[in-house]
Amino acid sequence: MVPHGAAPRNRPRAAGRPPRIIPAMLLAIDVGNSNITTGLVRNGVLAAARRAATPTRSTADEIELLIDGLLRLDDASFADIDAIACASVVPAITAHIESIAARRERSLVLATSGIVPIAVRTERPGEVGADRLVNALAAGRIYGTPAVVVDFGTATTFDCVARDGAYVGGAIAPGLELGLEALAAKTAKLPRIELRAPDRAIGRDTVSAMQAGTVFGYQALTAGLLARIRRELADLDGSRPTDVRAILTGGLSAAPWARDLEGIDAIDPDLTLKGLAILHAEVAGGERLELGLP
Repeated sequence: MVPHGAAPRNRPRAAGRPPRIIPAMLLAIDVGNSNITTGLVRNGVLAAARRAATPTRSTADEIELLIDGLLRLDDASFADIDAIACASVVPAITAHIESIAARRERSLVLATSGIVPIAVRTERPGEVGADRLVNALAAGRIYGTPAVVVDFGTATTFDCVARDGAYVGGAIAPGLELGLEALAAKTAKLPRIELRAPDRAIGRDTVSAMQAGTVFGYQALTAGLLARIRRELADLDGSRPTDVRAILTGGLSAAPWARDLEGIDAIDPDLTLKGLAILHAEVAGGERLELGLP
């Protein structure tokens, strides 16, 4: 296994193994608290993306079976993978990914504050989530700076990239689905509901009232916080708030109601996977991601 922060060495071809007749393939893995998302990158293009619930108590063998199953949905397997790039916020699964890469003899780039090639100007750089740094890298390379990445995941995060490409901090709010689960779990009569925008803000029954408060409320939270962050980020280098790009990503970014959010310039559900491909190219000399790059 390649040490953290070091570029992976080329893996020698096993004796008797025939030369590859297909292009090299990178497996990008984003391990979040709610979901594991995988992406296959071939010829500099993100060719496939899959998502599964994060099994936090699984063994390394079970994680390997899960990843292999996701690969097989796209007629691929570990045998087709040349390298792995991973961003994880679940330490136990991070260790499993390292174990799998070592056993499979695949080079691994693990995103950390010390390896993602951007400056991290926060009080404690080591505490910044790997996915947040990878998103900042991708936002800067693909959409330009200054930028704010709004990630709708278990938590909703706002991550700020200064004009010079540095990560300068952000904000964290409870995720939308987390709020719904809390309502259902902590109240006697409020049910679990479908997450969609109702026709009006004044609900005429319990479900529509919860949908209005959740979806419209979250739209207002996102728009209001984003506007304030834009002003503060612009003040850092004397630019205008309108110069700050806002990119929406995360599992809920593809929801129909997300398209109605104010102040969003781009919706890119696969931003983290693209960031991992960019990270691998810049740190380990892999193929440059072509999709979306100038």
